[in-house]
Amino acid sequence: MRRVEALVLLSTLPSSIFAAESSRPRGVSPEFAKFYKSADSFTCISNPAITLSTSQINDNYCDCPDGSDEPGTAACTYLSSLSPPQPVSGSGAGLINSTLALPGYYCKNKGHIPGYIPFMYVNDGVCDYELCCDGSDEWEGVGGTKCEDRCKEIGKEWKKLDEVKQKAARNALKKKTGLVTDAQALRAGVEISIGRLETEIREKEAKAEELKRKFEEIERRERGKIISSNEGKPGSKVTVLAGLAKQRVEELREGLSKVVKKRNELKEKVVKLEAILSTFKEEYNPNFNDEGVKRAVKAWEDYAANKVDSDDSAEERDIEDISRPDTEAEGINWAEWETDSEESDVEAIYQIEAYLPTPIRGWVHQKITDFRIMLIENGILADNANSGSESKAVSDARSAYQEVNDEVSTKQASLGDLQRDLEKDYGPSDIFRAMKDKCISKDSGEYEYELCWMAGTSQKSKKGAGNTGMGNFVRFDKMVVDEEVGADGKGLGQGERMVMMYENGQHCWNGPNRQTTVVLGCAETDEIWKVVEQEKCMYRMDVGTPAVCEGNGAKNGPEKKDEL
Repeated sequence: MRRVEALVLLSTLPSSIFAAESSRPRGVSPEFAKFYKSADSFTCISNPAITLSTSQINDNYCDCPDGSDEPGTAACTYLSSLSPPQPVSGSGAGLINSTLALPGYYCKNKGHIPGYIPFMYVNDGVCDYELCCDGSDEWEGVGGTKCEDRCKEIGKEWKKLDEVKQKAARNALKKKTGLVTDAQALRAGVEISIGRLETEIREKEAKAEELKRKFEEIERRERGKIISSNEGKPGSKVTVLAGLAKQRVEELREGLSKVVKKRNELKEKVVKLEAILSTFKEEYNPNFNDEGVKRAVKAWEDYAANKVDSDDSAEERDIEDISRPDTEAEGINWAEWETDSEESDVEAIYQIEAYLPTPIRGWVHQKITDFRIMLIENGILADNANSGSESKAVSDARSAYQEVNDEVSTKQASLGDLQRDLEKDYGPSDIFRAMKDKCISKDSGEYEYELCWMAGTSQKSKKGAGNTGMGNFVRFDKMVVDEEVGADGKGLGQGERMVMMYENGQHCWNGPNRQTTVVLGCAETDEIWKVVEQEKCMYRMDVGTPAVCEGNGAKNGPEKKDEL
């Protein structure tokens, strides 16, 4: 059956127009009835300078340049809706409008939906019930064609389908309202979390600042103390140097362990990559004429031919020996070097406090300590903090400060994530916030396609070849569509539709990164309607969802009302 574009009347017609309906010429709609009121003459609609007698209306001869004198025949079908104004032949009247003034032949379709049918289908011997269910377009009975009025049956069936569609539309709007409510609740939850984190961060920062002050104070006080051996005597340069050396050795040993771990990880990746390339060489089709594939296979063959296996067991044992911690029985006995039984030449300087009177002993001790710290800060004396023998007081103060400072950093990172999430575009009314990371799929023969809202799209092979990423969500957009809506209500219809762009997917062989344009239409449930590959690795996915349904309860496309 023919599929044609028709302009459908969408509003209930006034009763005054129906009263004058009998006086309208055949094929004239109530919208244009005012131009045909006169009983004596008719003026061309787009060319008022041309006046005809009423007998010339529907006489099967095109008298008006705009075809308005033939609303019920096919006499003016040669006129194009895109025809530009033309000059009047043999006169100086200038340009005339030769564009069709009427949208088509008007079918009343009582009991169903009134509408227009193209003039070329009038009296063509075919009953066009899709647009003209009353059969009035074949009024002349060309070739014995007789089209009965089927508007009653068609209208009854249409109303049943329309009730189902309207019910689905109401359910879709109800679901959309629920999604908006959920999205608002989720957004409010994010805002509450941000406020709570900001308060906690301020409190933690204040605590961290206080602990930092205490730590620096304790560290400064400890730096002024004399380095002592186990016997309580002042430490020598050798013990200080031993502490520094021990610390440095531990750092180097830790660094070596990290390098070895990284090396082992890279070795595992090389083994996996070699297995992939070996499988690729064995399974690829040599008859497939792709220079890139041939070069890759040739490069693998050269690599495999030159590969030499070596025995690294000795090297591994050496690394294991170096990485083993020092003990008294093996390695360096640091305890032997970190203690000093010999008396220091400067011991007497620090014992002078014992000979001073008690009232001034504290003052002198503080001055000596300050003087020692000044010498340390200027690099003249060794720093106890770098001796490898940090005191428990300093260690505890450092740990307390570091713990709170780490908590501040963690909370600041969480706060940043929440703030970025709050600023992210989740569509109108933040509705897709309630749908984030939820997925729908469609079985399409060889593949299964999956769409995850605000996340990604993928193509899953049923042959076990793994999943292919078709893109990650980047932004919302708009697209104007002009497509049919099926009897089941599935389809994008006509007008501007919301689009979700999924880009930077898995790279195509000899092509771009995969990309999916997700075009959204109104539906009662989330459903992938259709997936097509418009260009190489450029996909379009038509998807129904209640998230984009309009507030008037209509489905995709204009709302239709019965004339009667």
